[in-house]
Amino acid sequence: MDKRTFLKVSSFAGAGIIATPLVSTLIGCGQTPEAEGHTATPVPTTFSLPELGFAHDALEPSIDAQTMRIHHGKHHAGYVRKLNAALEGHALQGQPLETILAQIGNADTGLRNNGGGHFNHAMFWKILTPGGEKAPSGLLAQRVEKAFGNQANMNAALTQAAGKRFGSGWAWLVQDHNDPERLFVTSTANQDNPLMTNITDAASQGRPILGIDVWEHAYYLNYQNRRGDYVSALLDRVNWTAVSGLMA
Repeated sequence: MDKRTFLKVSSFAGAGIIATPLVSTLIGCGQTPEAEGHTATPVPTTFSLPELGFAHDALEPSIDAQTMRIHHGKHHAGYVRKLNAALEGHALQGQPLETILAQIGNADTGLRNNGGGHFNHAMFWKILTPGGEKAPSGLLAQRVEKAFGNQANMNAALTQAAGKRFGSGWAWLVQDHNDPERLFVTSTANQDNPLMTNITDAASQGRPILGIDVWEHAYYLNYQNRRGDYVSALLDRVNWTAVSGLMA
């Protein structure tokens, strides 16, 4: 990588954005960290579709079983397949997904669309796992209160970001990479996310800890054009234990 990219990635690592993995440990690929006096041990250089971790109907009535089957087994699987194809022979092959996303540019269409699609969905399944706390607690609750006043205000901000996103995209709860105590809400188009530092604007960059998929395939079977109803129902199914575990 060039010096400018190296400095950017290094600064993000120092802030915990890349150094503390988000979901790469769940989805495979990348290299293990170097132990003192030893080189990194290579691991398989292809990504794989992660298991949902719960039954397709576990989120009903918020998300129906058929939507989950199609969303996970077709859409997400497609992103994984195309990401592996885009990485064949690429200089970033074998790197953790967070590192790949931090380094790609606008011209890296295959990695941008499919790497983003894989990462975003892997996080999505993780924070929707049934069970766990239904409201933020501990450090996450403190940061939510500091940033938004209360959970209701945060949910309103996420709902607004999701509703205002024109076309397909994501709404995000993000941890500021310059000030880890600060949380904020933003949205991105298509499969972009806040880790894409060469693509997203500076105000949207950071460590995503919750993502809401507002592509129509995520909700159309059950909600048709009622995106707001879908977002409201989805926020009732968030596992805040998992969200808290994604903070640096």
